[in-house]
Amino acid sequence: MKYVKEIQEQGITAELIAQIIDDNKADSERMLKLYQRYKACENAVPILERRAVTFDHFDTKAIKRLDDKVNNRLNNPFDVDIVDTKVGYMFGPPIVYDYDDKAQGAKKVKEQIDIFNLRNHVEDADAELGKMATICGKAARLAYIGPDGNERIKNIDPWQVIFIGDDIQEPVYSLRYYKDAKGALQVEFYDNENMALFTEDANGLKQVQETKHMFDFNPLYGVANNKEMLGDAERVQQLIDAYDRTLSDASNEIEQYRLAYLVLRGVGLDEETIAQLKRHGVWELFDKESDVSYLTKDINDSLIEHHLDRLERNIIKLAKSVDFSDETFGTSLSGVAMKFKLMALENKCIMMERKFTAMLRYQFKVIFSAWRKRKLVNLDEDDYLRVWFSFSRNLPVNLLEEANTQQALKGIVSEKTRLSLFSAIDDPDFEIEELSREQNEYMQAYGSVGEEGNGNTEGD
Repeated sequence: MKYVKEIQEQGITAELIAQIIDDNKADSERMLKLYQRYKACENAVPILERRAVTFDHFDTKAIKRLDDKVNNRLNNPFDVDIVDTKVGYMFGPPIVYDYDDKAQGAKKVKEQIDIFNLRNHVEDADAELGKMATICGKAARLAYIGPDGNERIKNIDPWQVIFIGDDIQEPVYSLRYYKDAKGALQVEFYDNENMALFTEDANGLKQVQETKHMFDFNPLYGVANNKEMLGDAERVQQLIDAYDRTLSDASNEIEQYRLAYLVLRGVGLDEETIAQLKRHGVWELFDKESDVSYLTKDINDSLIEHHLDRLERNIIKLAKSVDFSDETFGTSLSGVAMKFKLMALENKCIMMERKFTAMLRYQFKVIFSAWRKRKLVNLDEDDYLRVWFSFSRNLPVNLLEEANTQQALKGIVSEKTRLSLFSAIDDPDFEIEELSREQNEYMQAYGSVGEEGNGNTEGD
């Protein structure tokens, strides 16, 4: 709750904004560097910044180094794989939005939610928000009124946002700051009613505008990846760096092997002999003590492979990710066996799913407040609690196994619950309506034929 009391008592000022931004500088730089590392920017990945080692302090010029001639910088982006695996697994199938059927005017509210989601490309926005939270530890989203007068949402880079309050999913105040085209700092400060705009000039920050944002709640909110707001790959960055160094050094050794010096024992060469050697590639040795060989280093490839395998296993294990290249995924794993292999990833996703649900519930709290003002639908203040969000996982499915499960559950659970467990069905309500429509059409088409047939039989 830092700064909350001060803002409530004194209001927001340019001086206080400057202090808040300065206090957040380290966290902002951390998130930006995590994202740059995800993009494999050279200044964010340690191995890409590594320079060849130079050795300048030999006692004699007769000695030359070979191991400073090659500097391979091989980036192995495990952090990208960790992020993309989670995002694809968790957000591959889009989140299903639903509204309580028993609520008054439920059909019209559902239609408005569907239109809102289509207008804002919510499937893509949710996946990108989840990706940014997985990379940086948290992500941000802004609700606003578009030029057409409709409610819109857009994702904001988290290093540009500061949430003030105990819960970033429902912040008391929010602050967004960025540089404009001229390099001047722009700051947007949000509370439950207004957006105050501050801009930077030669004299520093000053407030230039304050407008109503048309919502009853703070429209700049966020989602946390976990309580600690850490990215999924943050805890294993040192392991990834160690893997990069080991593989790069091993590649250096292999390439340096090609640069090995020729060692001649009991043999002298003049320029004419060297020219003939290059032309013919043949050595003629007259003395049994004479020898020709290359000066090379022995490479313990078994040690290197073992070390790389151990690093890779630890990276995947400690990041709670999954290596889908594992041969066992190509076999016919049962549903239970698959769940055990995915348990660590699933536990991590469940944690984020709860955070995401809290954020989406607050999002509709904000959006519903605007719909009430516009009287688009008849909504009470707490009707946002009737919106439900269903997450599913992106996995290969055994349709035969699922079909048998569907058959076993028939008559035991409701049709909606039963159909929602079938991966081939995204919208159980729509499927129930389609089944009902097909049954009615069947009865109309074949029921009348049956009646005519009965009638003819009686006539005979």
